[in-house]
Amino acid sequence: MRTIGIIGGMSWESSQLYYQIINTAVRERLGGLHSADCLMYSFDFHEIEALQHIGDWDAAAQRMVDAAQRLKRGGAACIVIATNTMHKLAPQVAEAVDIPLLHIADATAIAVQAAGIQRVALLGTRYTMEQDFYKGRLIDRYGLDVLIPNEADREIIHRAIYDELCLGVIHEDSRAAYIRIITDLAAQGAQAVILGCTEITLLIQPEHSPIPTFDTTRLHALAAVDFALTPQPVGR
Repeated sequence: MRTIGIIGGMSWESSQLYYQIINTAVRERLGGLHSADCLMYSFDFHEIEALQHIGDWDAAAQRMVDAAQRLKRGGAACIVIATNTMHKLAPQVAEAVDIPLLHIADATAIAVQAAGIQRVALLGTRYTMEQDFYKGRLIDRYGLDVLIPNEADREIIHRAIYDELCLGVIHEDSRAAYIRIITDLAAQGAQAVILGCTEITLLIQPEHSPIPTFDTTRLHALAAVDFALTPQPVGR
């Protein structure tokens, strides 16, 4: 088993889901008392969110690179950034270490394609929905047609993530708002919805959505398990 290196704490509410999903999957695949060989560097999210808010992505990148390098020195064989938004800095992280970075958008897009879906709705933070680092990858590398909510609905989604879900708070009115937004996007032709923030799975489960959901947290965590349990190529 290869060691999984996780950059977490953004927020820890979803990082604990990564840990649970990864270890459960390893036990299911290997049986007995098996669990994952993994390392996690967990940030104080208050500090990262402050850098996001003021747009100091260079400083955030320095923090992310340092975390990745610490994990590499600790014996990690891959890097998993346990958040969608901070994949904005995935290129800097990947360049800074000589081990694979498992990109959350890749794991998601592969699952979407396997389901035969072409047009997807994308929910996430404003950064994820509005900037190209995520949806651009879905479009350019995988040929997906990506729909995002209107500006007012993007604000509703973003606010609930930071003010509620990252604090472990679940409000039924927020769930109702998310369901209404997903329903609107389905009416625009979305065949499925990508839960493109690792905390959204705390609020929206498949039974809440009128169209299929793709839980990026689970898909990314399972991609890490696939990597860890795949024999290392000869000579590496």
